[in-house]
Amino acid sequence: MTPEDHSALHAIIEGRVQGVGFRAHVSDYAQLLGLKGWVRNKGDDQIEIWAEGLHTDLDKLLLYLRRGPSMAYVTNVQVSYPQPEGKFIGFMVISSIG
Repeated sequence: MTPEDHSALHAIIEGRVQGVGFRAHVSDYAQLLGLKGWVRNKGDDQIEIWAEGLHTDLDKLLLYLRRGPSMAYVTNVQVSYPQPEGKFIGFMVISSIG
């Protein structure tokens, strides 16, 4: 992967996304795609994701985030593409905010 191929995605997912395995599913799928970064509960029915990798793989993750696991109900997805940090080793669930 060249530096030009490396992208980052930051997303806030809203809806029924807590208590339905959303974070674990996101982590598993991101790892399958070879992405690096994290997912966490943000509170107030929100999940936050930071992922880095190939832009095509980030697009696949974003499609997944828009629907989530079967018990989830996604009502809104806020997405930005910031500069990648390049400091992550793998993809993991991290501590929640608040």
